[in-house]
Amino acid sequence: MRFEGTDRYVAPRELQLAVNAAVTLERPLLVKGEPGTGKTLLAQEIARAAGAPLIEWHIKSTTKAQHGLYEYDAVNRLRDAQLGDPRASEIRNYVVPGKLWEAFVSEQRLVLLIDEIDKADIEFPNDLLRELDRMEFYVYETQQLVQARTRPIVIITSNNEKELPDAFLRRCFFHYIRFPDEETLRAIVEVHYPGLKQDLLREALAAFFQLRETPGLRKKPSTSELLDWLKLLLAEDIPAEALREKNQRKSIPPLYGALLKNEQDVQLFEKIAFMASRGNR
Repeated sequence: MRFEGTDRYVAPRELQLAVNAAVTLERPLLVKGEPGTGKTLLAQEIARAAGAPLIEWHIKSTTKAQHGLYEYDAVNRLRDAQLGDPRASEIRNYVVPGKLWEAFVSEQRLVLLIDEIDKADIEFPNDLLRELDRMEFYVYETQQLVQARTRPIVIITSNNEKELPDAFLRRCFFHYIRFPDEETLRAIVEVHYPGLKQDLLREALAAFFQLRETPGLRKKPSTSELLDWLKLLLAEDIPAEALREKNQRKSIPPLYGALLKNEQDVQLFEKIAFMASRGNR
C-alpha cells in the first residue's frame, strides 16, 4: 500500500512518507499535532485509501490497556450462576473481546486507530508494549493465546497533553503534523468547498491567520475550526467586503464563536482591536 492522500484529505509529502514508512516497518505510526489538524481523520482516510476496515479505539482518562484486550464479566457470571443459567458453566461466555482482539482476529488487514493516547494514565502506553510489538496476548481465564492473523496498520494519535514513555516511543514511527501553511490551507478548503470565491477565501484566511498570530491567545483556531467558520460564512452569505472591513480595522470577525473558544481570548482580541482603533485616530 502506498498512501498519497485522498480526494477528501490533503496529505503533505512528509506525512505521506511517514505513513508509508510505518507500513513498511510494520510499526505503529504515532501522530502528534494541534487538536483539529486531522489526526483522527488521517486514520479514516488511510483505511479508505487501502479499502480496509477501520477499528477505532477512542481513549478516555479512565481507559486501561486491558480494555483493549478483553474484559471478564465476573459479576454477570455470578448472577447467572445464582439464577441457574447454564451459560455460567462456561467462562468464555463472559469474556468480552476488546478493540485489539477484534483487530487481531480479522482475516483482512485493517487499520486500528488508538485515538488520543495521551488522555489515559501514564502507564497505559507501557502496558501495551508487548501486545503491539508481538501482536499477541494471552487470555488467562480461558487459557487462550490470541495472535494477529494479519498485522494491522496501527495509527496512534496524541494531542501532546503529556509525555509518552521512551520505551513506547522507541517502538513507534513518529510524525508531527505541523500547522498547514496558507497554500496547503487553500488546498484543504478547495477539497471541502470547491469553487469558493477567491476574494472571500483571501479575506477569510487573512482574518484566520490574524487570529492565530494574536499574542497571548490561549486556544489558537485550528483547521477544522476554519472549515466550520467558512461553512457559516457561506450559510449566512457574509460577503468578502464585510471581512475586509473587519480585517482593516483589526476588529473581531463575524461568527467568531467558530474560531474563538473561550471568553478570555474574545476579551483579548477585543482589547487589541480597541487599542488598534485608538492608534488609528
